[in-house]
Amino acid sequence: MRTRLAATTIAAAAVIVGAAACSPNEEASDATHDMSSMSASHEAPHSSQASAGTEHNEADVMFAQMMLPHHEQALVMSDIILAKPGVPGNVTALAKRIKDAQGPEIDKLKSWLTAWNEPTHSSMDHEMDGMLSEDQIAQLRAAQGTDAARLFLTQMIEHHEGAVDMAKEEIADGKNTDAVEMARDIADSQQSEIDEMKAMLKGL
Repeated sequence: MRTRLAATTIAAAAVIVGAAACSPNEEASDATHDMSSMSASHEAPHSSQASAGTEHNEADVMFAQMMLPHHEQALVMSDIILAKPGVPGNVTALAKRIKDAQGPEIDKLKSWLTAWNEPTHSSMDHEMDGMLSEDQIAQLRAAQGTDAARLFLTQMIEHHEGAVDMAKEEIADGKNTDAVEMARDIADSQQSEIDEMKAMLKGL
């Protein structure tokens, strides 16, 4: 009995040792895979939330929905003046700079509204300071040379002032960090351009 028990014990031990000797890599691999899966399952939601930037409030939505058409009109105004002959070079350079700055911002505004599941234009009536009427746009189209430059600067100053006011409201009330950062950039850059355009007007 003792001999049979000892043999059985030795055989069982050999099986255990053999199993351990044959598959350490497989077990380690499985353990690593399990740990990686657990890590990914915990990290993925955080990364997704961080990249989406969906945390926002009503002020952010209103800012994006109002600044979008406001920027789009600035591009229309800039295109009009850039297509005209006889406009002073410093004015056309400013118009080009406005297009280069506000074009990418339009894309960002649209992407935020899409991420927030909001329409690009509000269904509510909101007054946007500085927006030109159709008659004012028609006047800019009809003007020529230095007169066109003077009218463009006058209109764009008012347009920029409206954008600065909207940006300040977003800075005060907004929640989305990207939107508030854009608002700060708009307030700073467009106020600087307002000062620049006022100086240009004096030189015309």
